[in-house]
Amino acid sequence: MPDLWIPWGMGRAGAMLAAVALALVLAAVLDRTAYRLPRALDPHISNERTPFHRHCRLAFWTAGPVLAIVWAWLLGPTLAAAAAIACTMVLLALAWIDAETGLLPDSLSLSLLWLGLLVNLQGGFTPLPDAVLGAVAGYLVLWCVCRLFLLLTGRMGMGHGDFKLLAALGAWLGWMCLPWVLLISSCAALAAALGLRLAGRMQKGEPVFFGPYLAGAGILVLLRLAAGSA
Repeated sequence: MPDLWIPWGMGRAGAMLAAVALALVLAAVLDRTAYRLPRALDPHISNERTPFHRHCRLAFWTAGPVLAIVWAWLLGPTLAAAAAIACTMVLLALAWIDAETGLLPDSLSLSLLWLGLLVNLQGGFTPLPDAVLGAVAGYLVLWCVCRLFLLLTGRMGMGHGDFKLLAALGAWLGWMCLPWVLLISSCAALAAALGLRLAGRMQKGEPVFFGPYLAGAGILVLLRLAAGSA
């Protein structure tokens, strides 16, 4: 059994309290990051805290602790739960940043990728060879799709940040889970786009930021993967 799965000496209630505390600490750091980092990368982004920004912030602060409790309940007082909470909080921050600004900062995506490989050194959530192949495949799959779209239409279908985010998810989940991530995220993005078009809130040709859907699908698949390993 990997060291990540060896329980610490505390009950499930203590694990949940510790999980919420960890999520809140990470949220405090990532909250500032989600506001400052994209504005440092693109000075044209407004510094105004818009209603949409406040809604994203509220969703981030709500979802983080709730999911931390789920991880503690599912995995108990283990390093695996702590690692999953860290992954979840970074994915939520990336979803927030992309939804608000259309950016997926490399500093977060690549940090998540390296952390995933480290977590899987001893097969934490998937064997290390599968994690390495997942990181490579995650990047190349979307890169190939984007290049094909560019050749057919002359336009970029997505940004390179999406490639790196899927590579990070591949490092956490392994290459065999990537089809599920792509299926869930693509269906969710399509449903959201259709709903917005029908509601008159999206115009034809307006881009759909794919990062939030990738992040959400990654969290769901990681939960399923962990539930099968617990």
